[in-house]
Amino acid sequence: MTNVPTLTSTWVACARPRLGPLRHSPRAVHYKRNILRESGITYASSAQLSSIEQQNSFLAVLKNLSEPKDVLRELEQYDLQELMDMAGNVRDRRPGGDTVTFSPKAFIPLTRLCRDSCSYCTFVVEPRSDRRAYMSMDEVIEIALLGQEQGCSEALLTLGDKPELLYSQAQDELHHLGYSSTIEYVKACAESILNETRLIPHINAGIMSDEEIRQLKLVSGSMGLMLESTSKALMEPGMPHYNCPDKEPSKRLEMLELAGKNRVPFTTGLLVGIGDARLDRIDGLLKIRDCHARYGHIQEVIIQNFVPKKNTKMAAEDVPSLEELLFTICACRLLMPAMNIQAPPNLTKDWEKLLEAGINDFGGISPGLTPDFVNPEKPWPLIQSLSDAVSAKNKVLLPRLPIYPEYVNRYSDAYTWLSSYGPKSPMGSALSLIDADGYCSASTWNAGKGASIGSISDTKSNVINRKAFTHSEKQVSAIPKMAITKGHSPIKMTKSGIIQNCSTPKVVWEVDKLIEQAFRPEGFSKKDIVRLFRARGKEFDAIVSAADTVRKMVNGDDVSYVINRNINYTNICEYKCSFCAFSKGSNDEQLRGKPYLLESSEISRRTLEAVQVYGATEVCMQGGIHPSFTGEDYINILTAAKSVSPDIHIHAFSPLEIDHGARTLGLSHVEYLRILKDAGLKSLPGTAAEVLSDDVRNVLCPDKLNTREWVDIIKSAHSVGLPTTSTIMFGHVDSTHHWAEHLLILRDIQIETQGITEFVPLPFVHMEAPVFKAGKARAGPTLRECFLMHAIARLVLHPHIRNIQASWVKMGPDRASELLSAGCNDMGGTLINESITKAAGASFGQIVDEQRMKRLIEQSGKVPYQRTTPYQRI
Repeated sequence: MTNVPTLTSTWVACARPRLGPLRHSPRAVHYKRNILRESGITYASSAQLSSIEQQNSFLAVLKNLSEPKDVLRELEQYDLQELMDMAGNVRDRRPGGDTVTFSPKAFIPLTRLCRDSCSYCTFVVEPRSDRRAYMSMDEVIEIALLGQEQGCSEALLTLGDKPELLYSQAQDELHHLGYSSTIEYVKACAESILNETRLIPHINAGIMSDEEIRQLKLVSGSMGLMLESTSKALMEPGMPHYNCPDKEPSKRLEMLELAGKNRVPFTTGLLVGIGDARLDRIDGLLKIRDCHARYGHIQEVIIQNFVPKKNTKMAAEDVPSLEELLFTICACRLLMPAMNIQAPPNLTKDWEKLLEAGINDFGGISPGLTPDFVNPEKPWPLIQSLSDAVSAKNKVLLPRLPIYPEYVNRYSDAYTWLSSYGPKSPMGSALSLIDADGYCSASTWNAGKGASIGSISDTKSNVINRKAFTHSEKQVSAIPKMAITKGHSPIKMTKSGIIQNCSTPKVVWEVDKLIEQAFRPEGFSKKDIVRLFRARGKEFDAIVSAADTVRKMVNGDDVSYVINRNINYTNICEYKCSFCAFSKGSNDEQLRGKPYLLESSEISRRTLEAVQVYGATEVCMQGGIHPSFTGEDYINILTAAKSVSPDIHIHAFSPLEIDHGARTLGLSHVEYLRILKDAGLKSLPGTAAEVLSDDVRNVLCPDKLNTREWVDIIKSAHSVGLPTTSTIMFGHVDSTHHWAEHLLILRDIQIETQGITEFVPLPFVHMEAPVFKAGKARAGPTLRECFLMHAIARLVLHPHIRNIQASWVKMGPDRASELLSAGCNDMGGTLINESITKAAGASFGQIVDEQRMKRLIEQSGKVPYQRTTPYQRI
C-alpha cells in the first residue's frame, strides 16, 4: 500500500469550520425576502421558526435554492437549537414520524483488501501469505445463518474496492474460487444467501459499472456507497483521499446516477470531519437531493462522524464536535424533509440529541453477532438501551429490512424496486419478512400454523469452525473468530408489535381520542382507521381494551357458536385466483389432492350425517366455479340437501357463484336469488370479498368480480330477504389503506340494508398459496395485525354490525379464544370437513367438537351458548 504524506495543517483548519450563527442581520433578512419573493412565497417575519406555516415557508425557500453558499447563509441565520427544533418537527410530520428504525444485520466483510488507501480506515488490511484474501462461501453462509438465529434480516456484504487490480493474491484466490472478479464473487455469495437463508443482501461493493449494478440487483435488496464528500481538495497530497482513485467525487456521483437509472434502493451519505467544511457538506447534500429528485432511489442518507483510529495516519486528528454533526443532520433534514436519515449509534452516544436533530434511523446493528468491522473499537449498543432512548421521545423503535418500508409496503413499489423471479428472489424474500407497513414482522406466528415456518435456523452452533473452511492448512480465515455476545437478545416482536424486552412510548392520547369516534354519529374516516392499524405497545393495548368494552356493552359476556358442516362440493374451478390452493383445473393434481365433483347423493349423505351424528343446524356449501355448471346445478345442490333434511339451514354460495349461476341462465342477480331462496337457500356467506379494493383484486383475482359487482350482489341478496355474512381475507398484497376502505364499504352497506349478520376476518394462510410460492405476497398478517383487525372492526362497525367472529380455522383454537377479549363475541362453527384452509397448508380446519368449543369460550372467561345461523339462541 502506497504511503500517504503526513497530514498538513490545512486539513486541521478545514476540520473545524465556524459554528457561528449570522442570526437575523439586515442583509440576511433582505436576502431572504428577495428569495421568497422570487419563489412566490410570502415572507414570515418572525425570527423564530415556531409555526408550521413559517416552517413550511422556510422549507420552500431551501427547496428553491441550488447554490451551497445560499443554503448555508439561510441555515446560519438560526442558532443550532432553533435548527434542531425545526428539523425534529419536520421529521415528526413525515409519514411514520413516530417511528425510529434500525436494520438487524449480520456484517459480512467479504474481503478487506482494497486498492484505495484512505488515511482514516482500519477496515482495509494488507495481504498476508498466511491469511486468505476472501471469506469462503461456507463462512459467508455460516455467519448469515447465525444472523438468522439472532433475528437479522440483512446480510451486509462490505468489501474493499477492486483489490484484484492491485494485489496478485486477490487475483489468484478469485481464480482458485472460479471467479473472474470480486464483483462476480459478490454476486455468487449474495445468491447463496438468498437461497440458503432468510436474510436479504445489502451490498457495499465500491464503484461499479452499469452492468455490474444490474447483475447485483438480481441478488440484493439494496446497495450503498457513501459519497463522503464532494471536496476535491481531499484528493490532494497530504489529504485523506490522496492515492484513492475510487474516492474521486465525480465517480461516486456517477454511481449514484447509475443506481437511480437501474432503480436500485440506495444508501449514501457524508463523513463529517475528515477535512471537509460546512460548504462542502451542503454541496454534497444538494447533489444527493438532486439525484434523488431524478430517480427517487435514495432510501437513506447517513450522516456519520469521523472517529480517529489507532495505527492510521489520522490517529491524532481531532474528533468533529457534536454540534457540527448535529448541524449537518439538521441541514440534511431541512433540505430533504421526507428522507430517511441515519446516524450510527455506536459512534455517538448522545442518541437523544441525534433524534432531536431529525434522524429517524440508527442504521444496521448486529445484535450480538458481528462487530462493526469499519469501527471495531465501537461496539454496537444494546437494542433495549436504544429503545429506551427512543421511547423517551415518545417514539417506537422498530426493525426494518435493508430496504426501507416505502420501497416494499405497496405491491407496486416492491415490483418496481426489487428483482422478482420467485420466492427466493429479492422481492420474494422481502415480502415474506414484512408486515403491512413494510417493517420486519420478526414474527414467530403464522395464520393456519401457529409457529412460523423457517424463521429460525436449525443451525445452533454459536462459534464458527474456521479450520473446516480453509483452502490450505497454512492459511487462516479472512475474518476473526466470533460468537454470540452476551446481553444481546434475538430480535423478536411481541403480540403488540414491540421488540421483545423493549420499552414502549407512554403517551397514547392520539389513539384514545380516535377511539372516541366509535361513539360518534360520523364514525371513523379512512385516515383514522389507517392510524389505528399502526398502533403498537400501549396504543395496541388501548384499542384492544376499547374493543372489548364495546363487545361487552353490545353482547355481554355471552359468546356464541354454531354446529355446522362444510360441504365443498367441487374443487374444480375455471378461475385462477392466485391466493387459492383449493381450486384446480380439471387436470391439475398439484397442491392438495385430485380434482373432484361430489355427486348429489354424496351431498345428501353428508347433510344427513351432519344432522343425525353431529347435531348440526347448518350446512355451509361452497365450491369452485365448475366450467360445466349452470344455475341449475346450484339449485340441484340445494335440493340434494333439503331432500334429506327439510329444516336444515343452508348457508351457501358466494357472490361469485351467484353471478355465475345468474349469467348462465340469463337472469338478473335479483331474479336468480329469488329462485334460490324458493329452493331452500337461507343465507349467503360474504366470501369472495378478499379485499374490497380493485388495486388488490387486480393482483389476486383479476378475472373475478370487481368491488362494485360484489357489493351489488350482496345488496341484491339483502333486498330479497337473504341475509349475508361479511369477510375480509387480509395479509398478502394489501395495505392498511385497503383494510380501511374495506371496513368502510361494509359499514355503508349495513347502514343501507341492515342485512349483514356478522363480520369474519380471515387471515391469509400463505404456505401453499400460489401467489406466495411465486414470491409475490407476504406470509400472511402478523399476530398484531390479526388482533387489530378484529378489534378495529368492532369499533368501526359499531353499532351497525353487532357480531364479530374469530376464525379458529385461521387463527388456531387457542388464539381464537384470546380474540374473545379483543372485541369478538362469536367462535363460528364446528366446521366438520373444512377443506379450503387445509388446502392452503393450515394445521387446523377439520373439526372442533361442541365440548371443546365450550371449553375454549370458558377459558376466556365468557359464557358459551349455541346459536342458529341468524344468531338466535338454541
